[in-house]
Amino acid sequence: MRLYLKLAWRNLWRNKRRTLITMASVFFAVIMATLMMSMKEGSYTNMTNSMVASYTGFIQVHARGYWDSKSLDDSFVLTDSMKQVLDANDKITGYVERIESFALSATRETTKGAMVVGTDPEAEMRMTQLHERIDTGSYFEADDKAVLIGSGLAEYHKVTVGDTIVLLGQGYHGSSAAGKYPIKGIVKFGSPDLSKQLIMLPINEAKRLYGTEGTISNLVLLIDDPEAATAISAGLANDLGESLEVMAWPELVPDLVDMIEADRVEGYIFMFILYMVISFGIFGTVLMMMAERQHEFGVLVAVGMKRSKLALVVFLEVISISLLGALAGIAGAYPVIGYFFLNPIRFGGEEAGKMMEEYGMEPILQPSLDLNIFAKQALIVAAVASIIAIYPFISVLRLSAIKAMRS
Repeated sequence: MRLYLKLAWRNLWRNKRRTLITMASVFFAVIMATLMMSMKEGSYTNMTNSMVASYTGFIQVHARGYWDSKSLDDSFVLTDSMKQVLDANDKITGYVERIESFALSATRETTKGAMVVGTDPEAEMRMTQLHERIDTGSYFEADDKAVLIGSGLAEYHKVTVGDTIVLLGQGYHGSSAAGKYPIKGIVKFGSPDLSKQLIMLPINEAKRLYGTEGTISNLVLLIDDPEAATAISAGLANDLGESLEVMAWPELVPDLVDMIEADRVEGYIFMFILYMVISFGIFGTVLMMMAERQHEFGVLVAVGMKRSKLALVVFLEVISISLLGALAGIAGAYPVIGYFFLNPIRFGGEEAGKMMEEYGMEPILQPSLDLNIFAKQALIVAAVASIIAIYPFISVLRLSAIKAMRS
């Protein structure tokens, strides 16, 4: 095999111009495809972090039926045995207890429906870094009787830090829930929907407001590997029993998953078209090579070289020229992607920023450095080259030495 590779390598550089032109076409195709897929995957990560990591979490545990009803009547008690199950799982690094419900938020002049979330300030800080999203004011403490309000909701009510907001709603088992709270901080979430409707307060105060002493509506789990969320949730569901429902983030935000998958399909279509164009370029090179070297092939077969070995050399030539272009493209794309990974593109324009926020993303574009993206390009090029190389391989096997030498 080493001899055949050496022969294929020498044959490539007998016509340097043709080899370099073919490699260049593959080179630029791989760079374009890699940059595009890296940017897309980076935007998906940004979108996921904005909507999932900053609020919903990658795994949630709640009583069976709560996800459909969203009623505090379907809350549950976090027992010591449940805590032991969670603590024993080394893939779970922490959890946040929450009370989630709805209320009418009101000021002197305006009213609007809001999502009210009671949470443990310390645990929330570790999981979602909520304190880093404070736009105005300060973060709350566990014993505070004050709220954090989304920037969009604060803008709607025309309130700021120090103002008071009234919450009216329905509590546990039909009880009334009413409270008046000063605003301690204004939070700017990555998702504009959250910013327009979310109010957060310490979980002890939320339990008092809704009358849910001893129970919680859901438990948000902190994990190190978001990719393993589905597998972890499946194992945890067996450990916690049928009374509780464990959901991974694709189930929690299915609209986000559908949006990402639809966008991925668009990317795959673009890549398909791009590589189809390049495939015809490589195939054209192969046709020229076969036409120019007919006499050479005929002579080699006539002097005793087996057709199978000659076909293998030609096959290796096609694979080599394609993979060289692909590897050069990957080598060229990696530093560019690495630079923009360290220095994300920030959209300063108001229109572009608003457009990205509408999709639940922060107005930045940071590519992904996932090595799978680079490996996929090499595999695609190898697959395309292998398919194209079938033609010269079969042509050499069927070669007539006499006809070839006369050509």
